[in-house]
Order: sequence, then C-alpha cells, then structure tokens
Amino acid sequence: MNSKVTDHNNDVPIHANNDSETNVDAELEAQAHNQAVLEKYDRESITRHITQGPVKYFIAGICILYSLFHLYITFNPMPALLQRAVHVGVGFSLIFLIFPAGKKSSRKRVAWYDWIWFLLSLSGMSYLIYEYQDIVTSRGGMANSLDVIFSLITVVCVLEGSRRITGWILPILAGIFLAYPFISHMDFMPDRLLTRPYDMGDIFGQLFLKTEGLYSVAIGASVTFIFLFILFGAFLARSGMGQLFNDLALAIAGHKKGGPAKVAVISSGFMGSINGSALSNVVSTGAFTIPLMKKVGYHKDFAGAVEASASVGGQVLPPIMGASAFIMAETTGVQYSTIALAALLPAILYYLGVIAQVHFRAGRRDLKGIAKESLPAVKEVLKARGHMLLPIVFLIFLLIRNVPVGYAAAYTIGFTVVISMLRPETRMSFSDILGALEDGARQSLAVMAACAVVGIIIGVVSLTSFGTVMTSSIVTLGAGSLLLTLILTMLASMVLGMGLPSIPAYIITATMAAPALAGFDIPILSAHMFVFYFGIFANITPPVCLAAFAGAGIAGGDPMKTGFQSLKLALAGFIVPFMFIYNPTMLMIDPTGLAVTAKEFPLPPVIDIVTVVITSFIGVIGLSAALEGFFKGVMNPLTRIALAAGALMLIYPEMVTDIAGGLIVLGIAVWNARSNKAPVMA
Repeated sequence: MNSKVTDHNNDVPIHANNDSETNVDAELEAQAHNQAVLEKYDRESITRHITQGPVKYFIAGICILYSLFHLYITFNPMPALLQRAVHVGVGFSLIFLIFPAGKKSSRKRVAWYDWIWFLLSLSGMSYLIYEYQDIVTSRGGMANSLDVIFSLITVVCVLEGSRRITGWILPILAGIFLAYPFISHMDFMPDRLLTRPYDMGDIFGQLFLKTEGLYSVAIGASVTFIFLFILFGAFLARSGMGQLFNDLALAIAGHKKGGPAKVAVISSGFMGSINGSALSNVVSTGAFTIPLMKKVGYHKDFAGAVEASASVGGQVLPPIMGASAFIMAETTGVQYSTIALAALLPAILYYLGVIAQVHFRAGRRDLKGIAKESLPAVKEVLKARGHMLLPIVFLIFLLIRNVPVGYAAAYTIGFTVVISMLRPETRMSFSDILGALEDGARQSLAVMAACAVVGIIIGVVSLTSFGTVMTSSIVTLGAGSLLLTLILTMLASMVLGMGLPSIPAYIITATMAAPALAGFDIPILSAHMFVFYFGIFANITPPVCLAAFAGAGIAGGDPMKTGFQSLKLALAGFIVPFMFIYNPTMLMIDPTGLAVTAKEFPLPPVIDIVTVVITSFIGVIGLSAALEGFFKGVMNPLTRIALAAGALMLIYPEMVTDIAGGLIVLGIAVWNARSNKAPVMA
C-alpha cells in the first residue's frame, strides 16, 4: 500500500516505513488478524503452504499446464463434454492437493488420503475420455454399470471438493436435490412434488453423461469464459493493478470530505468487478481502507459496512461483473455487450448511492479527508502505472466489437503482458508470467467447484422438472400480482443466495426464480438481472451476510450492526431492480412492442435515456440525503420522509412521478441550502 499516506490530524505516516520492532510486530499481528478473518468467512482462503520439495513444484506445474490448457482450447476447442470433464477432473485433483480436509489438517504437507482423492478425481475424467466415442455413438446417453460407478465417484469428489473450498452450504443443498429423485415417487411426498420412479442409471446418467448435469452450462461458462477472465485478473495483479486502483482512488478522493470512505468505494468497486470474490475483496482492500476510515472518524461498524457494500457491488459493475455477466450471456442467449450496457446505469446508481451516503455522513459529522500533501498526485500515479488501464480499454473494445468472449480474454492477456513492459514498475518477468499462470489456476478453483456442484442441482431440476414446480408455486402465491410476485421472487433469490459466491448464487436463482416472471411479459434480460441483483445482495443482507461479517472482523465492529449498515448503504441496489422491471428504459431497453423472449433489444430514444439518467441520479442522491438526514444541515424527520418520497418518485422512470418528485426534492434542497449557511454538527 502507499507509504505516503498520513493521518490528517497529526501528520503521522499511516504506513510509515521505519525499523521499530513495535511497528513491525503490530503490522504482522494485523496481517495475521486479517488472514484469520478471511479464513473464518471464506473457505477459499484456507490453503496449504508447501514451500519446498517436489510436491510444491508438482502442484505449480499442474496449475501452469491447467492454465495453458484453457488458452489452448480457446483456439482449438475439444468436444464440449470432454473439455468440461478435463476442467472438472484436473480442477478437483488440484483442490485435494491445495485445500486441506479441515482446519486442523496439516498446512505443510499433502495427507496420504488426499493423494487417493487426487487419483479418484482424475479417474472420472479419464474414463469419459476413454469411453467418449462409445457414449456418444452407441449408448445415446444411457448409463451402464461402469458409467454409474464412475459417475458416483465423480459426484462424491465434487461434493467433498466443493465442501473444502466453498463450505458446507452448497454441498448440503446439492445433496438435498440429489436425494429428491430417489424419493420423489414415494407416497409421503406432496402431490406437487410427485414424479415417476428414477433408477440409478437415470439419475447418474443425467449427471455424468450429458451436458445437463455436472458438465452443464455452468461448467461450460467456467471452462470457456470465466477461467480466462480469472487468469486475466491474475496477470493484472502481477503487473500491479491493485496498487494502481488504490493509488488512483487515493489521489482522486483521499483529500475530499470523508475521503478514505470514498477511496474504499472506488477501489473496491473496480477490484470487485475484476476479481469476482466479494469476501476476498473485503479483506484485501479493507485491510488498507478500513483503518483509514476509522482514523478520520467513521464508526467501526460503518467502516466495515462501506467496504462490504462496495465490494459486493463490484459483482454488478461492468465490464466484467465478477464474470457473472458471461454466465448470464450463456444462460439467456443475450450478447455480452447487451448485458454489460444494461447493467451500467443500475451499477452506477448503486455506487452513487453508497458514495453519497458516505459524503452526507461525513458532512453531518464534519469528517475531514487525508492531508493532500501526503497523497500521491493523479499525474504521478498515471505516469507510473496508468498504462495498465489500457488492457481494460482493449478488452472493452474487443467485446463491443463482438469478438468472441474467450478470444477477447485470451488476446487481452497477451496485450497485458506487452503493455506491462512499458514501465519498470509494472514489467512482468518470465517468472511473473509463470506465477500469473499458477495464480489464475488456483483462483479459478472455487468458481469451478461451485459451478460443478451447482451442476448437480441443474441436472436434478432438468430430470425431474422441480424448477417448474417452484416457479408455479411462486406464481400461485403471487396471485396474479406482479408486485407480489416480484417480492416473492426477491425473497426466494435472497434465500437461495445466502452464503453463496456470486456465480452459483446467480445460476441457482436463474434456474429456480427467474422463470416465475415469464408470465408477466417481462423481457428475459430484465428477469435475469432482477434475480441476479438479489442473489448477489444476499451477501450483505442479515442474518447471513458474509461480506458484512468479514468487514466487521477487519474493523473490529459488531457483525449484525455492520450487516444492517451495509443494507442501508446498498438500499439503491434493492430499489433499482423493481424500477427496471416496471420500465426497462433503465436497462437501456426500449419497452415498446418488446417480445419477452427477445435476445436482441432495441435502444430507447436518446431523450428517454437522458431523462432517466438525470432523474435517477438526482433521486438516488436525494434518497441518500434522506437516509443520512443531512443536506447542508441536519434535517428533521418529516423533511427526511418527504425527501425520500420525492427521491423515489424520481427514481421511478415516469413523467408524472419525475415532475412531482423533482419539485419536492428541489424545494427541500433550496430550503435546506438557505437555512444552513454552513455545515452543522449532529
């Protein structure tokens, strides 16, 4: 982190580099604490640390070959079932070498039984490769005894491997779904859940021999898109992109009122979009930003909440959206560029809401920023590392030009290496490139495991039509009311998304909840974006809000209070999805005469886009002021209620509500500005 940052109150360097043993011990203690917090809430961070010997190089070699394999098949694709089987088989073999069975297991060596797991993971892949021609030409997807055995081995490996890297929630959920077809024909089952009997061949053939189970569209997206973007993120990290985002955010916003919180929002948003993991982003970025927020006067609960809400929001921020955009493109058939454009305004409104609340709280409590002279200048930051923004620009250019997503990611990885050579600060050596290949493989394992275990759920849903049952249940409870159905879908999405990473959260909600909206003439993109938002925001919604818990752990705050603060900061993210359902203009979709199943969406007229941007921006700022109770001065409860009502009218994209809301917000703003000539302490 930047060593020039100082506390504005006493000009003592916050990250001063001195030789004091006390400071060194304190820094080591803080790092250990942050790592403990990360391991408590993020299973992905509990890894072995093998520092020497042939096992270390063996694991590194497999990781590098795994990354090179994905680059190779981007330009020389194999049959879908085979490349997905290799992706899963090698991926889980790495999981058993890298991730210990439990917290008490050795972190220094690979246990003997994990070598057995390693071989079992490879056995299913090897069997599919050997039997592939017979499976596709002779058996037509019908499973024989050997198929069932190797399917069962692979399923067990997937459940155990995903438990190690994602925790218990996904494997338990998958286990419940896997049990369903075995008992779905029994008399004790409710009528709505009754099905025909299924035998072992039906169930495990579905999971293992087809692309509708373990090797479903989720794994398809993981192998062709997501892995490459995680690898791209690893190359950016090796070239110092995280340092660039932190320094640039400090240079732009560090000296502003409540500057450290604004730095947290900006840097965490950018990093969250690229790395795809809200939890690790909270800890890695929060280790720097949370202490700064506390130093300038933000309460520890609020500081943790700012980091959590900003990190989670990165999952909805284009261009990468934590890789979930590519899953959505694969699931809906809508072009990635269309999804990214649709997500842009809601994401900006989300971050505008967070940063506006941060600003108004700073104004209410008269919280200063960091002394400007102790911060890097924007010009200096861009001179040293600004060229590393070019790979992102290059990627966006390729995607807008509709270059295939896998090709775009692969080309951008090569472009990143070339661009990094322009400055000594970012130049990647051969060992850096090998390190990035290894890092990318390691970082991809959690997503691969989540997609594989979600494939069990997808396979069961496809076999038994359970998804149709859930959809009809939501519609029945909704009683024909769109608003009630939206609320029920929101609740279902948040429950399904509790404690899950963003990608499996979206896949599950898209499978279970999104179809419930199809009967209301809602465009498919709007429906999927709706469940995507609420599946993501389950991570900051009490009682299970892991991102907020991690933020509280770093800040030393109360987990539940931090969770509710996160919920408040993210309020715009809970309102906007309802608004774009009722008027898709907010997603840059022209709602006039639009077919529900359309895969290409016409842009609205320019005047409509300009209107919705201006009114929603003002509305979100007004709502943030109402939530914090401050605009040029402290507001009384009645004024806050009136301002919130006017702001909501502005956010809703209709002419009548825009005019009414605009008059209310303008009137309150003028009144408060005249009544408060200077900021007032609360």
